[in-house]
Amino acid sequence: MNMSRIDYTILIDKVTQEVKSIADDKVQGILTSLLNLIEALVAENNELRSENQRLRDEVNHLKGEQGKPSIRKQTKPNKNHSSEEERKKRNKDKSQRKKAKKKGKITKIRFEICSIDKKQLPTDAVFKGYQSVVIQDIIIKTDNIEFKKETYYSPSHKKTFIAPLPTGYQGTFGPTIRALIISLYYDLKMTESNIHKFFTDHGILISMGSISNFLINNQEEFHQEKRAIVMAGLTATNYQQMDDTSARVCGKNHYAHILCNEFYTAYFTRRYKDRLTIIEILTQDDMMFTFNEHTYSLMKEMGISNKMLNKVNARCSETNMNRQAIDIILNEFFPDQHKQLTNQRIILEASAIVAYQALPYAVTLLLTDDAPQYNKITPYHPLCWIHDGRHYKKLEPVCFVHREQIDNYLKRYWEYYDKLLDYKLFPSPTLALALKNEFDILFSTKTEYEKLDERISKTRSNKDQLLLVLDHPHLPLHNNDSELGAREQSRRRDISFHTMSQEGTQAKDTFMTIAKTSKKLAVNFYRYVCDRISKKYEMPSLDSLIVQLS
Repeated sequence: MNMSRIDYTILIDKVTQEVKSIADDKVQGILTSLLNLIEALVAENNELRSENQRLRDEVNHLKGEQGKPSIRKQTKPNKNHSSEEERKKRNKDKSQRKKAKKKGKITKIRFEICSIDKKQLPTDAVFKGYQSVVIQDIIIKTDNIEFKKETYYSPSHKKTFIAPLPTGYQGTFGPTIRALIISLYYDLKMTESNIHKFFTDHGILISMGSISNFLINNQEEFHQEKRAIVMAGLTATNYQQMDDTSARVCGKNHYAHILCNEFYTAYFTRRYKDRLTIIEILTQDDMMFTFNEHTYSLMKEMGISNKMLNKVNARCSETNMNRQAIDIILNEFFPDQHKQLTNQRIILEASAIVAYQALPYAVTLLLTDDAPQYNKITPYHPLCWIHDGRHYKKLEPVCFVHREQIDNYLKRYWEYYDKLLDYKLFPSPTLALALKNEFDILFSTKTEYEKLDERISKTRSNKDQLLLVLDHPHLPLHNNDSELGAREQSRRRDISFHTMSQEGTQAKDTFMTIAKTSKKLAVNFYRYVCDRISKKYEMPSLDSLIVQLS
């Protein structure tokens, strides 16, 4: 009998409705086991169908034929595993948000009196003053300047002296144009071609090459600003958040790493996303390697053999070194660099972690998803509740009773999450103990759905990392801030598929960092960039604002 998924789902739903009404515990237990077996078989069947189709497509491809076309089904329901709604407290009514009043925020430039044709007024009309209406408008016009630079020639020195241009002016474009190009591209996400059209439509003669140069070249001052922002951000709080997303450089796959807290967001595009790359970012490319008792203990914990451990101890005892020095030693240990890669990785990672943790600005708490590259770098590794909650949403049982159990359990899950949010506002040792006990009860729950029980058990195994907020109430419960930063990188990929040079990649990271940090600090990005390009420095630096606010 050939049944569609919809048919057997309806049949299973009918059966599962009857299971609850069975009084015999033994029979009910047998039927519960059968329902879990059905779940496993359905999942296996779906996986085998997908694999079978892939193999058919591959066979057709080898025969010179075409496989099944990949056509996106418009009627397929959207599988939304996001927990964004649960991140916000559910008792907040969005409809109660008041609209911000604009009138007090509008800068008044000029006044103009609107007169009435007196002939239209009745003879007894009396003047009662004015009714004020503020109208917003904007004027876009060129401000081309011809600078006449004084020129002197000295016969005795055989040299010509020419007056310099005012500060901020160079080449044939003023600071306002250069700042606007950077703002339109990095902050407002316009393409270079659209920026070119914008300027030419308003009377500015500029080439695509000039626009590209303003976006990429000679940005050392801004690179220094980014570094200062990151250093200020690293010392502003004892926690940091990290995440990553894909990036392309010269057609090759890279990763954009996001490092942030409540005061800043910084971007770093790197070839890899391993543990050494994370440490390199946290040390601002000043990574060192330390060998001491802590290092050897960490190496052993990470699985290095005793033989190799003794060899490293004899060669590197109580030593600090840079990457060049440690590479020389690794070449001695491993003449064939393609062998024993695991041992090489452990030696590098353990010594880099110990060196990093000794730095004065080393992070104590690194909040991330559960990706393995973030483990062991910091003393504490808090995990994101939102990421954990998504795993429950990914469970897609076919049995009604199992779907009902997931819904009921998730309701309890997010109620507990709300209690943690309340605790952050009013922390106390008594409440912390009560929440720990409640965690044990909630995540020791047993249901009739095996996959749900496995997921609950995995959450319970992360108890220490999920409940670090009880000891550090200022710690966010989720990694949403870094995910929002990753979303900015995704939008950047939509505008420009990839960067074409190291300089371009560095400029992208720098200006995305300044733009995102400016937004967090309520600083106008365009005005800030213009202030720096014009060399006025009337606005305080972003790093000084971070220090001031932290």
